[in-house]
Amino acid sequence: MLTGDRAAPAREVATVLGLDEVCADQSPADKVAAVRAERERAVTVMVGDGVNDAPALAAATVGVAMGARGATASSEAADIVLTTDRLDRLADAMDVARWSRRIAVQSAVAGMVLSLLAMAVAAVGLLPPAAGALLQEGIDVAVILNALRALRGNPADRIELPAGTEEMLLRFSGEHDDLRDALSLLRDAADHVGAGPATSAMEAVSRAQNFLTERLLPHEDAEQAELYPALARPLGSAEATTTMSRTHAEIHRLADRIGNHLTLAQSAGDIQPGQVEDLRACLYGLYAVLHLHFLQEEEGYFTLAATDLLPEDADVHGRPSALPGKTPA
Repeated sequence: MLTGDRAAPAREVATVLGLDEVCADQSPADKVAAVRAERERAVTVMVGDGVNDAPALAAATVGVAMGARGATASSEAADIVLTTDRLDRLADAMDVARWSRRIAVQSAVAGMVLSLLAMAVAAVGLLPPAAGALLQEGIDVAVILNALRALRGNPADRIELPAGTEEMLLRFSGEHDDLRDALSLLRDAADHVGAGPATSAMEAVSRAQNFLTERLLPHEDAEQAELYPALARPLGSAEATTTMSRTHAEIHRLADRIGNHLTLAQSAGDIQPGQVEDLRACLYGLYAVLHLHFLQEEEGYFTLAATDLLPEDADVHGRPSALPGKTPA
């Protein structure tokens, strides 16, 4: 990851995403130098969305711009523009490109072979000119129809879900919608801790803890016990949900710390000065982890259930569209 941000937050993001290497405090020139160094080793794809990313996008073998909210300069410098702010769509774009290229090559080869055969038959006098012209038109139509298969996507990439699993995904997706707005309780509690009247801070933390114990944690436990085992077979392995299970463990850890802080504060009658820093870190941290976790589940699992759960700017297979003049290959 190349970023102009400070090293500390950059490392935190890299840890959450499991990145191999992170370079912080990068200027546009630094990013270009890093991309060129990678290009000397192998084909390099650079993904960015800001003005400072534009030179690096141009320097990469393939530049990919996140165009939904990104700068125009980065979109102009890139070879590919994804119209959603979802990095996982890059992998989908690569799948679309491979499938489209396969169909294009198949259609071109089939068309040329059939045309050459028809020409050979016509050369020995077995195919009259009028019939040859009609046959060539038929070959063209057949090749075009075959090429249109690219619009349907690769059937091998589709995941068939049992009816019960699909219903379960829809149910948990609805619960996400209900819980998402309530996540602000964690951020509001963190804002109050150490920055407002003690009574209001205690009340805010109590509301956040009640939300965690009564609504959020039962939801996460149900996902772990019901949803993830059901997804193991369609996704090919139980390992497909391992990362999410680890996130559940982190959510429980942070929720337990918040509960312990609240118990101590209630015993002392107030949030103690020594608790403020860690309590705020736990609240803000859990708020961020939950937002990321919800997005990962929605993008990785819930989009398998039904097309009406997909973003408006994705097609029926959940793949990204490209801006005019840009191609996914």
